[in-house]
Amino acid sequence: MSLDLSQSRSAFESAKSVIPGGVNSPVRAFRSVGGSPVFIDHGTGSTITDIDGNTYIDYVLSWGPLILGHAHPEVIARTIAAMQKGTSFGAPTLAETQLARLIVDAVPGIDMVRLVNSGTEATMSALRLARAATGRNKILKFAGCYHGHADMLLVQAGSGVATLGLPDSPGVPAGATQDTLVAPYNDLDAVRAIFAEQGEQIAAVIVEPVAGNMGMVPPVGGFLAGLREVTQNSGSLLIFDEVMTGFRVSPNGAVGLYGIQPDLVTFGKVVGGGFPLAAYGGRADIMQHVAPSGTMYQAGTLSGNPVATAAGIATLELLAEEGVWQGISAQTARLVDGLNAAADAREIAFNAQAVGTMFGFFFTDQPVRNYEDAKTADAERFVHFFAGMLERGIYLAPSAYESGFLSSAHSDADIDRTIAAADEVFATL
Repeated sequence: MSLDLSQSRSAFESAKSVIPGGVNSPVRAFRSVGGSPVFIDHGTGSTITDIDGNTYIDYVLSWGPLILGHAHPEVIARTIAAMQKGTSFGAPTLAETQLARLIVDAVPGIDMVRLVNSGTEATMSALRLARAATGRNKILKFAGCYHGHADMLLVQAGSGVATLGLPDSPGVPAGATQDTLVAPYNDLDAVRAIFAEQGEQIAAVIVEPVAGNMGMVPPVGGFLAGLREVTQNSGSLLIFDEVMTGFRVSPNGAVGLYGIQPDLVTFGKVVGGGFPLAAYGGRADIMQHVAPSGTMYQAGTLSGNPVATAAGIATLELLAEEGVWQGISAQTARLVDGLNAAADAREIAFNAQAVGTMFGFFFTDQPVRNYEDAKTADAERFVHFFAGMLERGIYLAPSAYESGFLSSAHSDADIDRTIAAADEVFATL
């Protein structure tokens, strides 16, 4: 069994002559799984088709945004309608308020949001806001959690940094990260120890409430509640980075799922419906520090872009229809159960799990609670599994340190075919 990827390979060589590494985001290069990346021509529903004509069931979904699948007709129609009225104004539009209200109404405790263009912009803005609101400089993040490529956050980051085995922050001056503290994910004792020494200097703790950039790692019981308690006691802010988990782990995000109220929340991916759009939000008294209401400056020419907001509004409205999110979550659970059963039958050390419409897996029979645990999983088996699944028409993230996603377009037949393919690949391991 061998895919014809000749045109993708040729395209990759051409791209490398004008784009660093041939890609515009590092994980796309397939470096950790070998071979050349697949160049995509188009997507429909649950599938993508490459430039060689191979079609795959897609569990990457543009790394999470496409919760309704590729080229959803209603999303496309509303986006085209918005585009025909103009692609950008750099002035207020009604759609910006409509999208902001959808987010505010869905996520408990969020009074106001500011729309931006990317998850990186959302997280760096939220951290600047936390510093402005508290008058403190230090921030605490967790090893293996990725919050975008802002200088201060490229310390023990997950996602592509972990995938490629890069140093913490090449090209970033030491001064940019001197106020960034790092603790192991799911280790509340480590957090308490750091706060005992430096709590009065810490502006905020930023956390992926469900880690999705070291593979998918859920929070252990009491971890998020403990972070809330520690930050409240010290006068620090708690920031949930829901760029990935927002509207994915529940219709109300991780805030709604776990019942923990952070001070600030960042959003991305799903809220843009496949377009460059993100947001940060929180309590009104904190958000009022943002200019022009306050003095913390943050701006963006394309923020609240009318085309992106149209896609985001359409996505959130369709997702909110009765049974839509619940159906995706049920399919995700069925996929994970099937993968685990297939691995067990083949006596493969394997552990898959799901939270809402996200899933992840590791080739290990040991619990994975943090980045150090994730690194002990069998990376060689992952590489073989990825290649075997790709050959069988299943497109997974080309990294052991990324999450998978489902959409409303994934059918029972898609799930059954994926489990059958996994069983065949497990038999070769």
